[in-house]
Amino acid sequence: MSTSRLHHRACHLCEAICGLVIDIEKDAEGRERIASIRGDADDPLSRGYMCPKGAALADLHEDPDRLRSPVRRVGEGASARWEPMTWDEALGEVATRLHEVQSAHGNDAVGTYLGNPTAHNLGGMLFGPPLLRALRTKNRFSATSVDQLPHMFAAHQMFGHQLLLPVPDIDRTDHLVILGANPLASNGSILTAPGMRRRMGAIRERGGQVVVLDPRRTETAKRADAHHFVRPGSDPFFLLAFLHELFRRDAVDLGRLAPICDGIEEVRALAEAFPPERAAAPTGLGAEVIRGLVDGFVAAERPVLYGRMGTCTQVHGGLNGWLLLVVNACAGRLDRPGGMMFPTPAVDILEGAGRGSFGRWRSRVRDLPEFGGELPVAALAEEIETPGEGQIRALLTMAGNPVLSTPNGRRLDAALAGLDFMVSIDPFLNETTRHAHVILPPCSPLERPHYDLVFHAFAVRNTAKWSPPAFERPAGAQSDAWILATLRLRLEERRGGKLSKRAITARALRMAGERTLIEAGLRLGPYGAGALGRRPDGSPAPGELTLGRLEKAVHGIDLGPLMPRLPEVLPGRGGEPGRIDLAPAPLLADAERLASAEAAPAELQLIGRRQLRSNNSWMHNAPRLMRGKDRCTLLMHPDDAASRGLSSGDRATVSSRVGAVEAPVEVTPDMMPGVVSLPHGFGHARAGVRLGVAATQPGVSMNDLT
Repeated sequence: MSTSRLHHRACHLCEAICGLVIDIEKDAEGRERIASIRGDADDPLSRGYMCPKGAALADLHEDPDRLRSPVRRVGEGASARWEPMTWDEALGEVATRLHEVQSAHGNDAVGTYLGNPTAHNLGGMLFGPPLLRALRTKNRFSATSVDQLPHMFAAHQMFGHQLLLPVPDIDRTDHLVILGANPLASNGSILTAPGMRRRMGAIRERGGQVVVLDPRRTETAKRADAHHFVRPGSDPFFLLAFLHELFRRDAVDLGRLAPICDGIEEVRALAEAFPPERAAAPTGLGAEVIRGLVDGFVAAERPVLYGRMGTCTQVHGGLNGWLLLVVNACAGRLDRPGGMMFPTPAVDILEGAGRGSFGRWRSRVRDLPEFGGELPVAALAEEIETPGEGQIRALLTMAGNPVLSTPNGRRLDAALAGLDFMVSIDPFLNETTRHAHVILPPCSPLERPHYDLVFHAFAVRNTAKWSPPAFERPAGAQSDAWILATLRLRLEERRGGKLSKRAITARALRMAGERTLIEAGLRLGPYGAGALGRRPDGSPAPGELTLGRLEKAVHGIDLGPLMPRLPEVLPGRGGEPGRIDLAPAPLLADAERLASAEAAPAELQLIGRRQLRSNNSWMHNAPRLMRGKDRCTLLMHPDDAASRGLSSGDRATVSSRVGAVEAPVEVTPDMMPGVVSLPHGFGHARAGVRLGVAATQPGVSMNDLT
């Protein structure tokens, strides 16, 4: 006879952190399995919404290709095999090899790469940074520099903190303009907003509008009130023309933030040189279209402008991150309900994270500046390949697949094969980890606790939710937290002995564990005892927020709508209160590049795209997400296809100065003429990979062209 129980959890697969209800059955022999997964209607943030990835948690948990214990690679190339190791053997070998490389060649001879899933992993967020600090290397890389870094750089330059990233208050806006973002597919991005279709519908119900500017008629654009094609890479021309019109109409109003804002005259002088007529050719938007967009924005009571991946992954990403904030600030929409606002998470990552830095050191080969303690990942391959002092000879990767997800993947693929030593903390043998000498696989995410440290900080409503493990951890399985903490401990012991101060500190942190650290974060946070039981707006909080309360509130706790946080949240310097710099010198100077970027490109431009049933590369082994037709297609406008003699289903070669790939064509009027699109995360046809489902639809990697 079988029995069942319900487990409530926040999904960790994307930024939406949807509430899930997992029905777990136990058979007569006591074996448990997932019977079903559905959205939690009582979750205060997601309110029952769940995308297809949520159901695929069962595929991830039960995946036969998932590694269950540490393995060591024996041999090279096609003849390589993998043999099991104990945790003691594996961690001992990894710590020894890393220590030997650094002892012989210096600390920078070890590089690190953190993939996107690290941000969704409680153990990775709590115990990853201490391990990176213990390695003492400047060769640190992550997915940040091919994702949200322009937003973080703009926040660092304008507000003084790299994580002061405001989000559109979409639950109270009446006019949402979206530039280069597709939240119906991404569930939001630096915008934790599950159920975007419902939220967009609510804007219309309030009498408002949603307008999308994108070179593709995306899933979001099809649901919007208006969509305008805009040429890739031209966004700063549009944003500056938008500012030009605000100044021309005398519609600039900094409101209550005016006394703490610097640089408004510099912004005015820059925008004056970019009337809509100048933006028309680069963007493909007519001057009157731009003016009409400004008309709608100015006429609305609570408008907001939001831009995301399309504004970041291009040559003018930094300018876009800055100008998006400046437009909202100048229109009086920064830190105001319905505009761009700063969430107040229960565990405030601003307190524990560094403010950020820029140019403290530079890469060895191309002299590229660090940001936030990291170098751009586009430099990783050359730092491995190029001999000399500081050359990367060993690499640690965690939850990442940079061969598919970072620029010039084939070059990096070849470079990884030449490392003296590589270790990967990852549950899969993928396109990157196949180069590792040792793989340390964490347990299933459903076998560890979860609290989302990152994405509560970008949520459209303040909530908190603790997720205990859904299943008991099998014998021999270890969590990310334990792996990271123990590896740090082993490294410190090799350097200074078991009784060294650093080793004792590492041991104490490992003993504390995730629960203790989250409990402390809640007590010190804005809703805990450290806040004297009051909400950020000064009103009484519903009792002190503790982990005990969260454990009892299985659906999560609603902490209220977003509240104004400026100027209090701005970090001051030298005892002076914080200020907003509307015209940071590096970004103001970067605008000079626009003078040489006004001509329309002569060749086709390639853009990426996100798909709802995909999560970069690592969910392509989930059977229920990969059902149906091939999704790795080259989208092309009918006119572009006809001029090249192509039809849907034909195969086309896409080439760049870096390489070439061949993909099936999908002809569609949803593409802007002159622009084609490949999805992100494919390219699984590489030897030595153990991803059975992904291999059936390998596709091609867009990053073999970038």
